[in-house]
Amino acid sequence: MMRTIRYWMRLVLAFANKFKLVLFFGAITGFFGFVLARFLLPLAWGGHTERIGLVGRYHVEDLPQNVIEMVSMGLTVIDDQGKVQPGIAKEWDSEEEGKKWIFKLKEGLAWHDGERVTSETINYNFEGEVKVNYPNEMTIVFELKNPLAAFPSILARPIFKNGLIGVGEWRVSKVSLAGDYVEKITLKSDRDRKIYSFYPTEEKLKTAYKLGSVDVLEDLLDPSPFSEWGTVKLIEKPNSDRYVAIFLNNQSEVFSGNKALRQALYYSIDKKVWGERVFGPISPNSWAYNPQVKDYEYDQERARELIEEMGDEAMESLDIQLVVSPVLLDVAEKVAEDWRTVGVKTTVLVSSVIPVDYQAFMAIVDVSRDPDQYAMWHSTQMETNISNYSNPRIDKLLEDGRKELDEEDRKKIYLDFQRFLLEDAPAIFLYHPISYTVERK
Repeated sequence: MMRTIRYWMRLVLAFANKFKLVLFFGAITGFFGFVLARFLLPLAWGGHTERIGLVGRYHVEDLPQNVIEMVSMGLTVIDDQGKVQPGIAKEWDSEEEGKKWIFKLKEGLAWHDGERVTSETINYNFEGEVKVNYPNEMTIVFELKNPLAAFPSILARPIFKNGLIGVGEWRVSKVSLAGDYVEKITLKSDRDRKIYSFYPTEEKLKTAYKLGSVDVLEDLLDPSPFSEWGTVKLIEKPNSDRYVAIFLNNQSEVFSGNKALRQALYYSIDKKVWGERVFGPISPNSWAYNPQVKDYEYDQERARELIEEMGDEAMESLDIQLVVSPVLLDVAEKVAEDWRTVGVKTTVLVSSVIPVDYQAFMAIVDVSRDPDQYAMWHSTQMETNISNYSNPRIDKLLEDGRKELDEEDRKKIYLDFQRFLLEDAPAIFLYHPISYTVERK
C-alpha cells in the first residue's frame, strides 16, 4: 500500500514540475475568468440581480400588489390620488345606472408569450356575481346585479394568463413553492432580475438578511438592529396606504350606546408620539379625503369631563381589555397608560389572530384605494365590520356612495361619511405606520 502511495506522489510531483507554467497560467486564467463572469460581464451587459425579502405568506393567486404590478396591470390602474386611469382598457362607460360596464381595450398590447391581448384572453373570476360578455375581440361587458360606482377600481387588480403571464415590463421566470405558499419568485426584465423571497415573520426575514440570503428588506415595521449598523442604508417612509387604529366593539356592553366613553378614550391618547396622524379611514391622498373632521387633539381634561358624565358607579365596574398583535405591543402599552391616566382601568392582551370576542382591538389596516368603505362600516358586513358598527345614517351614505356615478356628487357623500363617522367614534384612528427599507451599502 505504501509503495503505491509513494508511486502516485512521485508521479504527481513529476507532472506538476514538468507542466508548472501551464498550471500556473491556467490558475491565473481561471481566477480572472471567474472575476469576469461574476462582476465584469453583468456590468458590460447592464444586468443586475436584486434579492429582496418581504414578510408574508402568499398563494400564487394573491401575491403582494407591489410585486404583481411590476408583471402586469388591470383593465384600469389607480393613480396616487385614488383616481381610476386607463390600463389595458383605453376607455369605459356605464349603463343601467352603474349595473352595466363596457370596457374598450387598447390596441397593440401583447402578453409575455407573444399572444395578442384580446377580450377573450382576459379572465376575471367573479364567481357568478358578475356576468361577463365579449361582443368583439376588443370589448368586454360586465353586468352586475347591483349598481357599483367603484367597479372600475376593482378592475385595477393586475390580470394574468395561466402561469403568471402578464403584460408589464417584468416577466415571471420562476416560482418556488413551499407547500401551497410561494417561497420565492423571480422576475426578469430585458436586462435585470429581481428575486423576491417571502418569510412568515420579521425575525425570520432579518435572520435571512444576516445570513446573506437577501440584500434588501422591504416594508419593515421594526428596523432594529439594522438601525444601529453602519453598513446598511436605512430608508423610512410613512405608509399612507395603511393606518393603525383601535376598533371598539360597538356591540359590547362597554361601548354600545356609549358615545361619551368612546370620545373620551379618543381624546385621552397622545397620538402625535408615533408620527404622522390619521384622521379617518380614507387615505389623505384620496380625491375624496375630508380634512375637516373632528380631530380629537390630545386633551385629557376633556376626556375626564366626558368620563365624569358616566357617574362613579359606571366607572368602578369599567375595565377595558385591549387586544393587540405582538408587533404593536409597545403602542398598546402607551395607549393603556394614557387611558389609566384619565381613570380607565385597562388590561393589554396579546393575540396573533383577530379575536372573536373583544372590547377593543388594535390593528394595522390596509387603506382601500377607492373611498368605498362599505365592507368596513356597513352594519350588514358582519365578517369585515371589525367594530360591529351599526348606524343608519352611515349605512345610507355608504349605500348612496356605491350608486352615485358622478364624481363630484360621490365626493360630497364621502365627505359627509367621514364627518359623521368621526363624530360617532366607533374606532380610534392613530397614525400611519412608518415603513422601513434596509439595503446593503
